[in-house]
Amino acid sequence: MFTQTEPYFGDHYGQVLVGLLPKTATNRDVDELMETIRPTLSDVVGPQNISFLRMAGGPPTSKPISIKVRGDDYDEIRSAANSLKALLAEQDAIIDIGDDAGAGTYTLSLVPKFTAIAEAGFSPSDISRAVTLLVDGEIVADMQHQGEKLSVRVKAPQPLAEIDELLNVRLTNSLGEAYPLSALVTATREQSIGNVRHYNFRRAITVEADIAAGGPDTVSANNQVLAAWDARYKAVYPNIDLDTSGELDDIQESIDSIGVLFLFGIGLMYLILGTQFASYWQPLMILATVPMAFTGVIAGLFVTQNPMSLYTLYGVVALAGIAVNSAIVLISAANERLAMGMSLLHATLYAARRRVVPVVITSLTTIAGLFSLATGLGGHSLIWGPVAAAIVSGLIFSTVLTLIMVPLMYRQSMRRVAKRAELLNR
Repeated sequence: MFTQTEPYFGDHYGQVLVGLLPKTATNRDVDELMETIRPTLSDVVGPQNISFLRMAGGPPTSKPISIKVRGDDYDEIRSAANSLKALLAEQDAIIDIGDDAGAGTYTLSLVPKFTAIAEAGFSPSDISRAVTLLVDGEIVADMQHQGEKLSVRVKAPQPLAEIDELLNVRLTNSLGEAYPLSALVTATREQSIGNVRHYNFRRAITVEADIAAGGPDTVSANNQVLAAWDARYKAVYPNIDLDTSGELDDIQESIDSIGVLFLFGIGLMYLILGTQFASYWQPLMILATVPMAFTGVIAGLFVTQNPMSLYTLYGVVALAGIAVNSAIVLISAANERLAMGMSLLHATLYAARRRVVPVVITSLTTIAGLFSLATGLGGHSLIWGPVAAAIVSGLIFSTVLTLIMVPLMYRQSMRRVAKRAELLNR
């Protein structure tokens, strides 16, 4: 059975793959078809669990809810996983609940009765060898035939078709007394464990589920499940701990990566600007345009009703490098005029007046290039549309605020430098 992450193998799995006609304006999409079929298939008698899988492009991804139930005793883990699945089933917005613990085949376990074996005049090894000869046979010798190695296997002449036949086989001791095998062993018939998975050095069963359309987001759904578990089952299973993974784990990992990238980018920009302007303070003035751009991002997402997604956050990181360009042009022009002997006020006004057109044109070209994607004029994109909207709105706000705030900050921060230059010129 195929999943988004790995296939499951076993005779107890079954899967039906359905292909759809090309999407048009009249036929239904995949999610709508699944919701239409779900009530009918849920009433089918026989299968223990029926789930739907929507094949998606891109790299393998886990389900929105993917919780690893970790412990040491497998029976306790199995019971806790069943309790967690029952907890998920109580919420209407959570569908297609399952786990990765594959059930094994039914097995016959024979446990020796050591006291009965000793009283009958046998040893435990005699019983073990007799069962091996009756069921699978025992290799007693090897031989060569035409250059190939052959094994000589000794086993019962007739295969045993029923378990009762095996248990009724009579074994003879050294005194010629015969005892049925059922008197020497305890037979139990049970379903074996198909697999035992581990996660962080502990046994684990992963419980997975999807979120129905219109339900809560991934973070809220996982938080609700964990809160309900702590309230109802944490005291019942003190040796069990839950590890939340799946989409929530991917989201947290991406957010952590974005934070590292953002800090690395800001630090690298500060080093470059500090080297260029030979100053500790002027790079901070330039980087002050970054929070100005973030204000525009929030306003733009609010106006366009786009969500703050991971791709949007990557756009914010890119915007941090775009928004500082206007401030660099202003401060560079003011520094040049200040070095030529202009007063601080004159240099500030010159930079603000003479660089306003290049700043506006540079920003407008970037905004124009992303405007169609941000507004969906050339086709709406659920992924890149919010990214473009965040960059466009952030760039508009940062450009306007930069033309006003940067000259003010420059004049206030450069007063000492200007006074020192005047004293040196005297």
